[in-house]
Amino acid sequence: MGKYELADCCLMAERAQRTIARVIASFFDFPEFDIERNGVRVHGRIGGCGAPLLLLHGHPQTHLIWHRVAPALAERFTVVALDLRGYGDSGRPADDQDHTHYSKREMALDALAAMRHCGFERFGVLAHDRGARVAHRLAADHPAAVDRMMLLDIAPTLSMYENTTEAFARAYWHWFFLIQPPPLPEALIASDPVRYLRSVMGGRHAGLAPFAPEMLADYERCAAIPGTAESICADYRASASIDLAHDRAEMAAGRRLAQPLRVLWGEHGAVGKCFDVLALWRERALQVSGRALPCGHYVPEEAPGEVLAEALQFFTPLQQEGIRS
Repeated sequence: MGKYELADCCLMAERAQRTIARVIASFFDFPEFDIERNGVRVHGRIGGCGAPLLLLHGHPQTHLIWHRVAPALAERFTVVALDLRGYGDSGRPADDQDHTHYSKREMALDALAAMRHCGFERFGVLAHDRGARVAHRLAADHPAAVDRMMLLDIAPTLSMYENTTEAFARAYWHWFFLIQPPPLPEALIASDPVRYLRSVMGGRHAGLAPFAPEMLADYERCAAIPGTAESICADYRASASIDLAHDRAEMAAGRRLAQPLRVLWGEHGAVGKCFDVLALWRERALQVSGRALPCGHYVPEEAPGEVLAEALQFFTPLQQEGIRS
């Protein structure tokens, strides 16, 4: 490569960094809000105009995972991005014996309350990882509230537990570590929460490269908030117990999601490699479409362009149907 070509590449990289910085800054310009539901704080950020679109994040992150797609979505939609209870700047209630406080049913009620606080009774949902499990329960329990839903890099919780293989257990070791009886998992996490977070996030397909330094620093800040380790374990213990009971009851009753459902997953991630994602979702929903994207697990940060294009196309009917409140 000649010196002029090298200079051009450096200039392009510098411009790309400035563009990323502007996008991040525009997301931080979205006003923040907090509500309280049954004594638990729910933290969020809202911006844009148009039909409402709820964004839910995954483990072990916060609502900031959407920083690369939310500003563009906000040009067409009113975007509401929440921190799940136990994560980010939302509350960390103590767990109970049945893990009810961290059931996806309870988290779904947090999300419903937040959307109603923002003035929306019916909305679309775009969700990743743990947030997608909350979204599934939200759509199942409150079908009148969820118009359509896009889920990123998950299969149904019950299906994943019932079809676990050695390959999946090795890739998703934290699923089985976090559900062990207290206090060992939470004690180990709390002893070095940043190391835990970096080990989980950095152990995937692309390592830590996809994460903007500002975002990674804030994920680390939130991981170190007292009570986070206990909440993370409670979240996963709920998924391995009460959430499975809710799923089994739903399947026994023959109920399936009626909303249009779009599922996307990373072609380099464990979910797509270990499960037939579309087949499993078609057991749980009536209208399912989807495909793999050229990325790993952290889809919104690894493939923001593809997520944005998919979301703009899939959620356009929200505007066409005039859904605003």
